[in-house]
Amino acid sequence: MKITFFIVLFTIGLSHAAIATEPSPTEVLLIDHNKVGDAFNKGQLLLSNAHYKIIAGRRVTAGVVELHEHDTDVFYIVDGSATLMTGGSLVESKTDSPGEIRAKETTGGVVNHLTKGDVMVIPKGVAHWFTEVSGTFLYFVVKVTE
Repeated sequence: MKITFFIVLFTIGLSHAAIATEPSPTEVLLIDHNKVGDAFNKGQLLLSNAHYKIIAGRRVTAGVVELHEHDTDVFYIVDGSATLMTGGSLVESKTDSPGEIRAKETTGGVVNHLTKGDVMVIPKGVAHWFTEVSGTFLYFVVKVTE
């Protein structure tokens, strides 16, 4: 089992390296807690490069359906709770920007209840939609570009 896991990680790493157009970052980076706190107050991007983005997400209301053609989203829930619909068929979709599709809603998806401490991985090409948010919902998103 461990060997299979490492083979999968190695394969993902090779495919990711072949696709990327700029070298992976080589510098260690610390994002100061004050900057992180400020980003959560506004719901902001913390870091972006050709390989990944880090976002301090903040929601107080539901959102629109998103589908990323090139990014896998890794969510870590910091505080609050929300309902996230994943998968299903897009209704009234439109391309928002290259590789980014938005829709009014989905049909036939899976309902996921997220709370503090949860981690959710949404592979590229999978629709996702915050349908309900209870109070203030804070979450880190790491978007891995493939």
